[in-house]
Amino acid sequence: MNTHALLTDAFHRIPAMVRRHAEGADDHLLHTRPGPDANTLAWLLWHTIRQADAQVAALAGREQVWTADGFADRFDLPLGRDEHGYGHSPEQVAAVRVDDPHQLVDYQDAVSTMVDDYLATADADELDRVVDDSYDPPVTAGVRLVSVLGDAMQHLGQAGYVRGLLERSR
Repeated sequence: MNTHALLTDAFHRIPAMVRRHAEGADDHLLHTRPGPDANTLAWLLWHTIRQADAQVAALAGREQVWTADGFADRFDLPLGRDEHGYGHSPEQVAAVRVDDPHQLVDYQDAVSTMVDDYLATADADELDRVVDDSYDPPVTAGVRLVSVLGDAMQHLGQAGYVRGLLERSR
């Protein structure tokens, strides 16, 4: 398997997990915290999509789907338009409210299209391109993509756990 096929396969796993965790989720499942400062299902899914959008858009040198495709306006969250969840306080986590879980699925689908477009152009030279030299070793585009995938898988695992806890607590 070549690098392009491997990255594409890995990124194509994300939308199915977002869909599985979002579909049929009501207000209780989306916004109830399993602990006082725990992340909600809505926040976990939103952050998963936002971080991929922000980081891959930066790699691609393009505007984020969040703003370019109007998702910031559709979600209408009481947060800054550039927010993606890193370092959010419990109050900011609670502010991520989603009326319709299909909004999350639609946003994920749009981000997946953007990621696919970028991956189609990401040859070996692109994956080796240094995108952040403040680390030792410097971060390449390929390493950044692996980081995006790692963050997504971690948060999607948490989302599944949170949804399962809440479903069983009814």
